[in-house]
Amino acid sequence: MIGKAPRWIVIFVGIIACIWVIPIAGIVVTSLRPPEGVSLGWWHFERFDLTFDAWHRVWDKYPLSQSMWVTMKTAGIATALTMVLTPAAAYAFHFLNFPFRRILLIIIINAFVLPQQVVIIPLFTLWRDLGLIDNILSVLIPYVGMSFAWSIFLVKNFFEDFPRELVEAAKIDGCGPIATFRHVVLPNSLSPIFAVGILQFLWTWNALLLPMLFLRNDVPLPVLLARISGSYEINWDLRSVAAIITTIVPLLVFLVFQRQFAAGSQTRTGAKE
Repeated sequence: MIGKAPRWIVIFVGIIACIWVIPIAGIVVTSLRPPEGVSLGWWHFERFDLTFDAWHRVWDKYPLSQSMWVTMKTAGIATALTMVLTPAAAYAFHFLNFPFRRILLIIIINAFVLPQQVVIIPLFTLWRDLGLIDNILSVLIPYVGMSFAWSIFLVKNFFEDFPRELVEAAKIDGCGPIATFRHVVLPNSLSPIFAVGILQFLWTWNALLLPMLFLRNDVPLPVLLARISGSYEINWDLRSVAAIITTIVPLLVFLVFQRQFAAGSQTRTGAKE
């Protein structure tokens, strides 16, 4: 039975939560104030005029709806491919025997410590030679490929405690590797797969470096948010609106799937939930 937390812990956590909320409140207030009010600082309320002018200007001046669609398309495809390929790769590395298995696993896991900046120039040269600059594949391939390092490690770590008796029983019943994976391993591995999907979606949704370098016309929301900043004025009100729009979807995704994310982070058993 879980006891009640001490009052000082509740007060301390409440103070930390309030500190975290202050920047969010500042962004919301900045998006609703005129430029002259924003220049004084969003915390000054001597002249507190609310207006939706920044929201109208952002939607009229910048292609937010198009960028929203591009972001949803790239993040959705990259997340779906990662959720499909990662458990299959982790299953192969953990349960199957094939030549150079350990060497391949070490190479993939070591890619986890490889910064994105290291592969930028080789990727740019490769995509230029293949004619993939300003093509969605130029970001989808790195999104999926660079996610294998941590995603395979996460799912394989879950398989460490997976009951091998279930796999052996499937072999006795005549199931091959693919049937065993499909009917035994995959249904009992949904928690880490959901955790991988949430992390991948949040990463690809907020990615800035790769799409900024490889995409030109149809750009995702983070790139558009970077472009909203003016050359001679910072446009804090417009940037606040774009920041709110950019963060709404990942926030909703995390709130909806937070139970699956927590289960995937904590589950270390192969028992089906």
